[in-house]
Amino acid sequence: MTVDWFTAPEYWWGRLLFQRGLAGIYLCAFLVVVNQFRPLLGERGLTPVPDYLAYTPFRRSPSLFHWRYSDRLLAVVAWTGTAVSAALLVGVGDLVPVWAAMALWLLLWALYLSIVNVGQLWYSFGWESLLLEAGFLAVFLGNARVGPPLLMLWLLRWLLFRLEFGAGLIKMRGDRCWRDLTCLYYHHETQPMPGPLSRLFHLLPRPLHKVEAAANHVVQLVVPFGLFLPQPVATVAAGCIIVTQLWLVASGNFSWLNWMAIILAASALDLSGALGTGPTATAPTWYAVAVLAVTALVLVLSYRPARNLLSRRQVMNASFDRLHLVNTYGAFGSVTRVRREIVLEGTDATELTPDTVWREYGFKGKPGDLRRLPPQVAPYHLRLDWLMWFAALSPAYAEPWLLPLLHKLLDGDRPTLRLLRTDPFPDKPPVFVRALLYRYRFTTRAQHRETGRRWQRTLIGEFVPPIALRQGQRRRVR
Repeated sequence: MTVDWFTAPEYWWGRLLFQRGLAGIYLCAFLVVVNQFRPLLGERGLTPVPDYLAYTPFRRSPSLFHWRYSDRLLAVVAWTGTAVSAALLVGVGDLVPVWAAMALWLLLWALYLSIVNVGQLWYSFGWESLLLEAGFLAVFLGNARVGPPLLMLWLLRWLLFRLEFGAGLIKMRGDRCWRDLTCLYYHHETQPMPGPLSRLFHLLPRPLHKVEAAANHVVQLVVPFGLFLPQPVATVAAGCIIVTQLWLVASGNFSWLNWMAIILAASALDLSGALGTGPTATAPTWYAVAVLAVTALVLVLSYRPARNLLSRRQVMNASFDRLHLVNTYGAFGSVTRVRREIVLEGTDATELTPDTVWREYGFKGKPGDLRRLPPQVAPYHLRLDWLMWFAALSPAYAEPWLLPLLHKLLDGDRPTLRLLRTDPFPDKPPVFVRALLYRYRFTTRAQHRETGRRWQRTLIGEFVPPIALRQGQRRRVR
């Protein structure tokens, strides 16, 4: 017995774009784990997973690492996720039976869930839940052997609606500058990690900044309703979201947040008129039953996120279940007016005097060197760089990990130093390290022509005074 009443072949290309895009984002996410997890969360990391698991029960944070954690097991998980993501990216999921493709997507979701649920502050960003929620729905999207299930496509639109509409509402309910259209006077300069074009965006005339803000409100508060209207309106709405997200990609680095919105919007595109539809077979009954069951589950779990959208006390980037199946989203409900940056320095002097020469550590993404062009990092996510931005806003964000980080620098810890762009002490670790707090501003065009600098900075004061290893502590050999 087979059923085909619930398929939508006109979205064959939309599903393909979404699945390939999601596999690419999964690949990026697992590569971040490969490169960064051990120094941040490993057995000797800044906030070790074993310490977290010692007081966190499985029911509060489901993860296979409750069974056992080791850096070696973490590497197996990360490289397995990388390999499966790469396989799905090149189309292996369309070459196997439907059940096998579903198993591959489910494996990715389970592995990444296990990582996020022990990731603590380093994995507390909204795009982690977004990837998991979209990844769970991807399990039931099928492959080229069945038509795209209409119900799952509607759930992807519901996810995109909550992502966009939630972000729009949090802005209108939050910072006054969104209502008077002045937030972008500051945002391009003070966002967590500027990109190579952010300074140019910041230097646009202020009337254009107001146009940007107004257009953002339209795309986030009005356009998402078009996703639920008949074609071609839904395709036009999805296209508007894609164009807006590409604008955001150009103006800054927001990990894979913007790319997730783009691929979710791609799933709503009806490209059958231009490209036709791919080959599809009739869906088996067991698959249709699974899709119906998951649809019912998501609708039930959507109650609290939907109520949150309507609440005057709306929260953003929160999960209402431990599996991150249906979540609430939002970004930049408030915009900082002043950019503060923490700069880490070290010295090999054995005694500190006013003439002591301090050398600065360079980060891969966050501002430091005044002449350096901010890099394009997204969709890759530099977790330490992002947490440094939050720490500059409030010392409370830095409390669990900043002092351990400074001690790692004093110890010359190789995995930690690989998180940085430059180590000013390549031969021997420093004797003292400290953290200074600066105010950073983009230079004007005239200042840039005169000095070659893209940033100017003013010292605010010490964030952490000079510290050294206590007498008798051993340094690690590099």
